[in-house]
Amino acid sequence: MRQALDKKLRKQLENTVIKAREIAEQAAAEALARLSVGDASAASYLDADQRALRNRLRAHGRQLGDLRSSNGQQETGRLCSEVAYEHWHRMLFARFLEQNHLLMYDPHTALTLDECQELAADEGCADGWELAGKLAAKMLPQVFRADSPALAVTLAFNHVRELEKLIAGLDPDTFQAADSLGWVYQYWQA
Repeated sequence: MRQALDKKLRKQLENTVIKAREIAEQAAAEALARLSVGDASAASYLDADQRALRNRLRAHGRQLGDLRSSNGQQETGRLCSEVAYEHWHRMLFARFLEQNHLLMYDPHTALTLDECQELAADEGCADGWELAGKLAAKMLPQVFRADSPALAVTLAFNHVRELEKLIAGLDPDTFQAADSLGWVYQYWQA
Protein backbone atom coordinates (compact mmCIF):
# COMPACT_ATOMS: atom_id res chain seq x y z
CA MET A 1 0.00 0.00 0.00
CA ARG A 2 1.26 3.46 -0.86
CA GLN A 3 2.20 5.78 1.96
CA ALA A 4 1.18 9.39 2.51
CA LEU A 5 3.61 12.06 1.39
CA ASP A 6 6.28 12.86 3.97
CA LYS A 7 5.96 16.33 5.54
CA LYS A 8 9.32 17.51 4.15
CA LEU A 9 8.40 16.33 0.65
CA ARG A 10 4.98 17.91 1.01
CA LYS A 11 6.63 21.28 1.70
CA GLN A 12 8.90 20.82 -1.33
CA LEU A 13 5.85 19.98 -3.44
CA GLU A 14 4.00 23.04 -2.14
CA ASN A 15 6.89 25.35 -3.04
CA THR A 16 7.21 23.73 -6.46
CA VAL A 17 3.51 24.06 -7.24
CA ILE A 18 3.43 27.71 -6.16
CA LYS A 19 6.41 28.50 -8.39
CA ALA A 20 4.94 26.44 -11.24
CA ARG A 21 1.70 28.37 -11.04
CA GLU A 22 3.54 31.68 -11.37
CA ILE A 23 5.50 30.44 -14.38
CA ALA A 24 2.55 28.72 -16.06
CA GLU A 25 0.25 31.71 -15.62
CA GLN A 26 2.88 34.06 -17.05
CA ALA A 27 3.41 31.67 -19.97
CA ALA A 28 -0.34 31.40 -20.57
CA ALA A 29 -0.83 35.18 -20.41
CA GLU A 30 1.95 35.72 -22.94
CA ALA A 31 0.59 33.05 -25.27
CA LEU A 32 -2.95 34.44 -25.11
CA ALA A 33 -1.60 37.94 -25.78
CA ARG A 34 0.34 36.65 -28.83
CA LEU A 35 -2.92 35.17 -30.10
CA SER A 36 -4.69 38.50 -29.35
CA VAL A 37 -7.41 36.62 -27.47
CA GLY A 38 -8.36 39.62 -25.36
CA ASP A 39 -8.24 42.11 -28.22
CA ALA A 40 -11.33 43.25 -30.07
CA SER A 41 -9.97 41.95 -33.36
CA ALA A 42 -7.43 39.34 -34.37
CA ALA A 43 -3.85 40.47 -34.90
CA SER A 44 -2.91 40.78 -38.56
CA TYR A 45 0.02 38.37 -38.20
CA LEU A 46 -2.18 35.41 -37.21
CA ASP A 47 -2.62 32.71 -39.83
CA ALA A 48 -5.93 30.93 -40.43
CA ASP A 49 -5.24 28.18 -37.87
CA GLN A 50 -4.23 30.70 -35.22
CA ARG A 51 -7.36 32.76 -35.91
CA ALA A 52 -9.51 29.65 -35.52
CA LEU A 53 -7.77 28.82 -32.24
CA ARG A 54 -8.24 32.42 -31.09
CA ASN A 55 -11.97 32.14 -31.76
CA ARG A 56 -12.19 28.82 -29.89
CA LEU A 57 -10.29 30.32 -26.97
CA ARG A 58 -12.52 33.40 -26.84
CA ALA A 59 -15.63 31.22 -26.83
CA HIS A 60 -14.14 28.97 -24.16
CA GLY A 61 -13.15 31.98 -22.08
CA ARG A 62 -16.75 33.21 -22.14
CA GLN A 63 -17.90 29.74 -21.05
CA LEU A 64 -15.52 30.07 -18.11
CA GLY A 65 -16.93 33.49 -17.21
CA ASP A 66 -14.55 35.91 -18.92
CA LEU A 67 -16.63 38.88 -20.03
CA ARG A 68 -16.62 40.46 -23.47
CA SER A 69 -17.22 44.19 -23.48
CA SER A 70 -19.29 46.10 -25.99
CA ASN A 71 -16.14 47.23 -27.82
CA GLY A 72 -15.20 43.59 -28.49
CA GLN A 73 -12.38 43.31 -25.99
CA GLN A 74 -12.56 40.32 -23.70
CA GLU A 75 -11.22 39.46 -20.28
CA THR A 76 -8.82 36.52 -20.26
CA GLY A 77 -8.20 35.93 -16.55
CA ARG A 78 -10.19 32.74 -16.19
CA LEU A 79 -8.99 31.40 -19.51
CA CYS A 80 -5.40 32.19 -18.57
CA SER A 81 -5.79 30.27 -15.31
CA GLU A 82 -7.20 27.26 -17.13
CA VAL A 83 -4.48 27.24 -19.79
CA ALA A 84 -1.83 27.43 -17.08
CA TYR A 85 -3.38 24.68 -14.98
CA GLU A 86 -4.03 22.33 -17.89
CA HIS A 87 -0.45 22.57 -19.15
CA TRP A 88 1.09 22.14 -15.69
CA HIS A 89 -1.26 19.33 -14.77
CA ARG A 90 -0.57 17.46 -18.01
CA MET A 91 3.19 17.76 -17.55
CA LEU A 92 3.14 16.75 -13.90
CA PHE A 93 0.73 13.88 -14.46
CA ALA A 94 2.90 12.59 -17.31
CA ARG A 95 5.79 12.52 -14.85
CA PHE A 96 3.64 10.63 -12.32
CA LEU A 97 2.75 8.09 -14.99
CA GLU A 98 6.37 7.75 -16.08
CA GLN A 99 7.65 7.27 -12.53
CA ASN A 100 5.09 4.52 -11.99
CA HIS A 101 5.80 2.83 -15.36
CA LEU A 102 2.29 3.70 -16.56
CA LEU A 103 3.05 6.08 -19.43
CA MET A 104 1.93 3.54 -21.99
CA TYR A 105 2.79 3.75 -25.68
CA ASP A 106 0.79 0.60 -26.29
CA PRO A 107 -0.67 -2.04 -23.96
CA HIS A 108 2.76 -3.62 -23.46
CA THR A 109 5.23 -0.73 -23.66
CA ALA A 110 5.79 1.88 -20.98
CA LEU A 111 7.82 4.91 -22.04
CA THR A 112 10.03 7.35 -20.22
CA LEU A 113 9.80 11.07 -20.88
CA ASP A 114 13.17 10.87 -22.64
CA GLU A 115 11.75 8.22 -24.96
CA CYS A 116 8.72 10.44 -25.57
CA GLN A 117 11.10 13.21 -26.62
CA GLU A 118 12.86 10.86 -29.03
CA LEU A 119 9.58 9.64 -30.54
CA ALA A 120 7.79 12.99 -30.63
CA ALA A 121 8.55 13.94 -34.23
CA ASP A 122 7.68 10.46 -35.51
CA GLU A 123 4.33 10.70 -33.71
CA GLY A 124 3.56 14.17 -35.11
CA CYS A 125 4.18 15.97 -31.84
CA ALA A 126 6.17 19.14 -31.23
CA ASP A 127 7.99 17.67 -28.23
CA GLY A 128 8.03 14.86 -25.72
CA TRP A 129 5.61 16.61 -23.39
CA GLU A 130 3.00 16.79 -26.12
CA LEU A 131 3.41 13.08 -26.85
CA ALA A 132 3.28 12.25 -23.14
CA GLY A 133 0.11 14.34 -22.90
CA LYS A 134 -1.45 12.45 -25.80
CA LEU A 135 -0.58 9.14 -24.16
CA ALA A 136 -2.09 10.35 -20.89
CA ALA A 137 -5.20 11.50 -22.77
CA LYS A 138 -5.63 8.02 -24.24
CA MET A 139 -5.59 6.61 -20.72
CA LEU A 140 -7.76 9.32 -19.16
CA PRO A 141 -9.79 11.02 -21.91
CA GLN A 142 -12.11 12.79 -19.46
CA VAL A 143 -9.17 14.41 -17.67
CA PHE A 144 -7.03 15.36 -20.68
CA ARG A 145 -9.47 16.12 -23.47
CA ALA A 146 -7.89 15.91 -26.90
CA ASP A 147 -10.11 18.76 -28.14
CA SER A 148 -9.26 21.14 -25.29
CA PRO A 149 -8.56 24.64 -26.60
CA ALA A 150 -6.49 25.27 -23.46
CA LEU A 151 -4.05 22.52 -24.41
CA ALA A 152 -3.95 23.73 -28.03
CA VAL A 153 -2.15 26.86 -26.82
CA THR A 154 1.61 26.64 -27.28
CA LEU A 155 3.59 27.94 -24.33
CA ALA A 156 6.96 29.57 -24.95
CA PHE A 157 9.89 27.18 -24.78
CA ASN A 158 11.65 29.07 -22.00
CA HIS A 159 8.63 28.71 -19.72
CA VAL A 160 8.20 25.04 -20.56
CA ARG A 161 11.87 24.52 -19.74
CA GLU A 162 11.36 26.19 -16.34
CA LEU A 163 8.39 23.92 -15.62
CA GLU A 164 10.45 20.89 -16.67
CA LYS A 165 13.17 21.88 -14.22
CA LEU A 166 10.64 22.19 -11.42
CA ILE A 167 9.25 18.75 -12.16
CA ALA A 168 12.73 17.24 -12.43
CA GLY A 169 13.61 18.79 -9.07
CA LEU A 170 10.90 16.90 -7.22
CA ASP A 171 12.06 13.98 -5.12
CA PRO A 172 11.17 10.65 -6.78
CA ASP A 173 9.33 9.57 -3.62
CA THR A 174 6.82 12.34 -4.32
CA PHE A 175 5.57 10.34 -7.29
CA GLN A 176 5.07 7.22 -5.20
CA ALA A 177 2.96 8.75 -2.43
CA ALA A 178 -0.76 8.04 -2.39
CA ASP A 179 -1.82 11.63 -1.76
CA SER A 180 0.57 13.69 -3.91
CA LEU A 181 -1.89 14.60 -6.65
CA GLY A 182 -4.41 15.75 -4.07
CA TRP A 183 -1.79 18.01 -2.52
CA VAL A 184 -0.91 19.39 -5.95
CA TYR A 185 -4.50 20.40 -6.55
CA GLN A 186 -4.81 21.95 -3.09
CA TYR A 187 -1.59 23.96 -3.44
CA TRP A 188 -2.55 25.15 -6.92
CA GLN A 189 -5.87 26.45 -5.60
CA ALA A 190 -4.30 28.23 -2.59
